[in-house]
Amino acid sequence: MSKDQNVVNSFIPGDYVVYPSHGVGKIIGTENRKVEDIDLELLVVRFEHERMTLRVPLSKANESGLRTLSSKVQMDEAIVTLKGKAKVKKTMWSRRAQEYETKINSGSLVSIAEVVRDLYRKDDQGEQSYSERQMYQAALERLASEFAAVDNTDKDSAVVKLEKIIDDNAEEAA
Repeated sequence: MSKDQNVVNSFIPGDYVVYPSHGVGKIIGTENRKVEDIDLELLVVRFEHERMTLRVPLSKANESGLRTLSSKVQMDEAIVTLKGKAKVKKTMWSRRAQEYETKINSGSLVSIAEVVRDLYRKDDQGEQSYSERQMYQAALERLASEFAAVDNTDKDSAVVKLEKIIDDNAEEAA
């Protein structure tokens, strides 16, 4: 069995997968394409939220960071991270934004949970800049879409559950 065949077997049409820079998508299937005399077997992934279809060469699937959905255990680790105390560095926003962006696009559920936790603000906690709100929303969307897929719920319900987890924990800490 070829290495590509092993990759195919771990990605089954109908399953959900995570692509680091786009979040949760659904595998539609595979297709073969010839590009400059090279035969490529491509994994076709549909991202409903972004209304986008991505074709990833099977030989590059693992390198690109494409992975199966997180397990319940991995999701629980992310929830524990959400419940932790926010760690906001005193560095300039541009530097923190860069770090947050890297964490969001890493595909690591725990890293994304860190961004959500660190940027979360209750209504009475003062203003957030536009870019902080945008970054928070991006991280929350990414986390909620995977949480929803793992928890077998819709994304809006997942957002409510995640924000309630942070809220409840902030009240306990106060």
